[in-house]
Amino acid sequence: MKKHGVVVIGGGSGGYAAARTAHEAGADVAVVDCGPLGGLCILRGCMPSKAILRSAEIMEHMRRGAEFGLLNLFPQADLAAIMERKDRLIKEFADYRIEQLRDGRFTLYEERAEFVAPNQIRVGDSIVEGEYFIIATGSTVHRASILGLDEVGFITSDEALELRTQPASMIVLGGGPIALELAQFYQRIGTQVHLIQRSGHVLSAGDEDLALPLEARLRAEGMHVYTDTQLHRFEEIDGKKVAHFSYAGQEHSVSADEVLQALGRRPNTDGLSLEQAGIETERGRVVVDAEMRTSQPHVFAVGDVNGLHEIVHIAIEQGEVAAYNATHPDRPAQRTDDRLAVQVTFTDPQVASVGRSEKECAENNIPYLVASYPFDDHGKSMCLGETHGHVKLLCAPHSGEIIGAHIVGPEAGELIHELIAVMYFRGTARDLMQIPHYHPTLAEILTYPAEDIVEQME
Repeated sequence: MKKHGVVVIGGGSGGYAAARTAHEAGADVAVVDCGPLGGLCILRGCMPSKAILRSAEIMEHMRRGAEFGLLNLFPQADLAAIMERKDRLIKEFADYRIEQLRDGRFTLYEERAEFVAPNQIRVGDSIVEGEYFIIATGSTVHRASILGLDEVGFITSDEALELRTQPASMIVLGGGPIALELAQFYQRIGTQVHLIQRSGHVLSAGDEDLALPLEARLRAEGMHVYTDTQLHRFEEIDGKKVAHFSYAGQEHSVSADEVLQALGRRPNTDGLSLEQAGIETERGRVVVDAEMRTSQPHVFAVGDVNGLHEIVHIAIEQGEVAAYNATHPDRPAQRTDDRLAVQVTFTDPQVASVGRSEKECAENNIPYLVASYPFDDHGKSMCLGETHGHVKLLCAPHSGEIIGAHIVGPEAGELIHELIAVMYFRGTARDLMQIPHYHPTLAEILTYPAEDIVEQME
């Protein structure tokens, strides 16, 4: 039997952050990961998707050349070449993570882990005992039960990031970030995309006014977007995959060469035998408290596997919190704070949010002031030709403290960070209004809703 102070199950972003933090605290750390090493973000998530999205973004700029006085720009996509560029980048990122995992700070077991007792796991043919465990096994594709879908066949986001032959048409199921990013990518490189979303708008967890400018842009680019639908069944007709669904009070059907099932992900607890360790789960996710502690005080769970957020930087924060608490049992525990939880969808226009939404405030009876300002009335965005969307601020009525900030528009994923910084220091609309902003920049648009909020308070 092998023994370690801290055993981390999973070597992705959250797991690596936990292992690094525990090692720096002086613990004997083991990492168990059956591979491929690198983690979801690097191998099948954030990085590969952003690499291919860049190609489609450049292609769209070229296609719009005449708008900017540039003539005879007729781009064509080479999907195989796009994917080869992505693979080169991902190999570089993954190789660096593998080097970190194998550099001697940790004992690395490249095997599957399975709990056999609260303090023991089976790793290959060995039993490994740990004083503390940190589960960081990430997530896997959610398999939806839709009549006929298995029979006609489909791909998931994993396969969509590996295609070398471009389908002429594609049905995309889902309206979350993954579905939208991949749907727009394929639409822009020349695939006719039909997107089917059950809820009344895409990005249904957020406010509707953030989704509508994106939906308008997708439709303007030629995508067929169906929202508020009820999907009935799939069948194959003349070699095509046909979806039958209800939309706008009528029965509809669309056909395509490929179906992308992008209806979300689920916590990856497969094969862990959590019941052998007495670890509580709820609807498949590992239940944790703000200290990232499970129902077993010596076992923590971080990242996608706990189902709180499917966001890499939060997984890293959770990993660091869990590792600190595991290595400092005699000190006050660290806790995570969701006040500044951020979400970015890298479509065009991008959608970025931090803090509370109007939907959340309404559901929890939280009073707020709100103001927004459109990009189509902002000088720099007009010069760029990027006028879809707006900026929206939510503030506490009496203090003016910013409690939520939302951007749908150009470079939203970058612009949101100024608002995160102001909110980190519990800044107010007046603070944001008084911070100097260079002209002309996209960032100066943030001051306009701030001025509106201050006027509402006076």
